[in-house]
Amino acid sequence: MAGLLQQPGYEEERLQRMSELLPCREIQAGMLLSIMGQPEQYCYPSLFIFGHRSSGKSYVIDVLLKELELPHASVSCVECVSATLLFEKVLLSFFGVDAASLLPRSPSLSDFVRIYKQHSSQFPAKQTRYIIMEKAELLRDAEANLLPALLRLQELVEDNVTVILLSEIVWDTFRPNTGCFEPLLLHFPDYSKGELQQVLSRDRHPSYSAEFYSSYINILLGVFYSVCRDLRELRHLAALNFPKFCEPLEAGKVKETDTHKLWKNIEPHLKKAMQTVYLREVSSLQWEHMQQMEEQETGALRGLSAHTHVELPYYSKFLLIAAYLASYNPARTDKRFFLKHHGKIRKTNFLKKNEKTSNHLLGPKPFPLDRLLAIFYSVVDSRVAPTASIFSQISSLVTLQLLVQVSHSDQLDAPKYKCAVSLDFISAISRTVNFDIVKYLYDFL
Repeated sequence: MAGLLQQPGYEEERLQRMSELLPCREIQAGMLLSIMGQPEQYCYPSLFIFGHRSSGKSYVIDVLLKELELPHASVSCVECVSATLLFEKVLLSFFGVDAASLLPRSPSLSDFVRIYKQHSSQFPAKQTRYIIMEKAELLRDAEANLLPALLRLQELVEDNVTVILLSEIVWDTFRPNTGCFEPLLLHFPDYSKGELQQVLSRDRHPSYSAEFYSSYINILLGVFYSVCRDLRELRHLAALNFPKFCEPLEAGKVKETDTHKLWKNIEPHLKKAMQTVYLREVSSLQWEHMQQMEEQETGALRGLSAHTHVELPYYSKFLLIAAYLASYNPARTDKRFFLKHHGKIRKTNFLKKNEKTSNHLLGPKPFPLDRLLAIFYSVVDSRVAPTASIFSQISSLVTLQLLVQVSHSDQLDAPKYKCAVSLDFISAISRTVNFDIVKYLYDFL
């Protein structure tokens, strides 16, 4: 911090301000301030900042540049799919539309450097200009000379400009075989559990005390920290489930200090939400609507999870229906359900049904692949050729844990499966294809 330390009072005020804006990232912010020096001083030509997703890289850089009021161009490598868009974005941010309009239709790196030098000589930099490259790992697939040129852009354009690369992967995967200018490396570590609690607790609802919201965040992290360290995802989950956490409090049933009762109320909802971390199978509004419907519905529809609403390909739905029928119907009843001219059914068959326990109480039974396919071709409402696509969808259902393969994987000639879904789940799937599955279940005759 050579330049900034010359003004101790100003520096203390600045660091205190940064500490308020950047909780748990004071060390990284201080290192960046040291590298930047005074606004008018030359900074290092290129910086490489890396760390996992949601570790604060973009936020820290954005806050520092805005607080220091430094000119900068933020470029997303996802949006700027070509060098042309990248050059145009930089020139537009620093010199305006006139400079960007001088780029030819397919500009080369030399064109960009020429136009930049021309305008920087007319408008010399009074402060360091910064180019922020988000998702910089995509630059590895760009033109061969683009990344080495960006790393030493300060030298090429003869201007006080610094390129900052933000990435989720390490620098070793960037370095080209021909060699290049080495940037300064700065690592942003993952937030610890205590740091996550400190950051998330700052989002407290104004209607509740800081202690109450902090206890809620502690409960939330106790459930999700083992499977999710992503700050943005945790912040989304905290906002989504907080109204449910407050329900007993608003109803006057408990007090803010009754942590155990509040935990008992929110526990099943947090466990249900943990099944869909990162997936976002439903939107926030749909999730809230589902929770309200679960409270109102009774009977078989009560307690359906978000997985009940999972969308499957058309034929995968019929494969799952066929697997359920094969798991819960005795094999000897297939003729009755799936053949038009099955002949007479002996009365003893019905007596056996009344004398035995329900198949749904005994659980699913294994079935061979050929029986699954025979039922599938009987229930599907169109003629389907036995293609590789059908067999790959069976493998997908196993991967999704909707089917379970009970035979050994090396038994390719006679694999056996079990259906692993509930009656409520398969009924919901059947309704989407207008198939009345109850008419084909032996237990409901």
